[in-house]
Amino acid sequence: MSVENRIVSEDEADLRLDRWFRRHYPNLTQGGLQRLCRKGQVRVDGGRVQPNKRLNPGQSIRIPPLPDQSRPAPPPPPNPELVQQLRDMILYEDDHLIVLNKPSGLATQGGPGITVHVDMMLEGLRPEGGDKPRLVHRIDRDTSGILLLARTPGVAAKLAAAFRGREVSKTYWAVVVGRPSPAEGVIDQPLAKVGAGGASLIVPVSRGEEDAMSAKSSYETLDATGKRFSWLALSPWTGRTHQLRVHTESLGTPILGDPRYGGETAHVEGFPDRLHLHARMLEFPHPAGGRLQVAAPLPPHMRETFQTLGFIAGDTPAPRRTR
Repeated sequence: MSVENRIVSEDEADLRLDRWFRRHYPNLTQGGLQRLCRKGQVRVDGGRVQPNKRLNPGQSIRIPPLPDQSRPAPPPPPNPELVQQLRDMILYEDDHLIVLNKPSGLATQGGPGITVHVDMMLEGLRPEGGDKPRLVHRIDRDTSGILLLARTPGVAAKLAAAFRGREVSKTYWAVVVGRPSPAEGVIDQPLAKVGAGGASLIVPVSRGEEDAMSAKSSYETLDATGKRFSWLALSPWTGRTHQLRVHTESLGTPILGDPRYGGETAHVEGFPDRLHLHARMLEFPHPAGGRLQVAAPLPPHMRETFQTLGFIAGDTPAPRRTR
């Protein structure tokens, strides 16, 4: 092994040195990097540095010989069938990002008992010599709809900042059991997690209660069949786990087919017993300027329910970018 010199790319501007190493040498520990910096073996533009140094495009990073375990093992070849499934989900793509229409039942990331998930499938979209696309946010396994991916770490950082800064507009469609009163409004209901692991639940709690997390959502009734079922447009203002599912339940109108919340009320004979919650539309600042709006068509089980109830979704608009 010999000394390498690697150039900081435009996409890595303002990245800390330790995070740069985490991306390129994920098995090198923070302590190991600190030792290399302390001994002057890792340098930037020939100068000694600390692990928290911010990098600029064009700078040269000196990489000393590292143990083999500091370099990531090559990923296994992607499964062609899974790659095709992933490509079939693509709603929009450009040089910066990809937007998927995730089906209900497919997990976004791995976990106990989950062998197939979006994150592991993304290896199939890695360009030769380039970065594997990365998830910018997550949606529940049982929820269908829009999932945003970044093609590079720099784009991921920009999009993540937009989510944190609440510059992203998210619209979900849901079929709920019952009819909310009033027909539209804001749900300002704190939530807390109860239990651990797969048995945990998110529950409404009083403001100021220990472990209470602020959570706010808006809703609008788009159509209804008397008082039996309603079609709602939902917009989460905060990003708590299962927020929309718990907030609609707190209105007395649980989401149809919800396997975790709503109890027996959520399961109605004659309808597909799957969660009727769909991430319909996302509008966000495009990393190259302007805003991008993308909508996802309904999944098959929700299309079936819409037809049964006489709800008319209309055409799905094409992706639209404004400058």
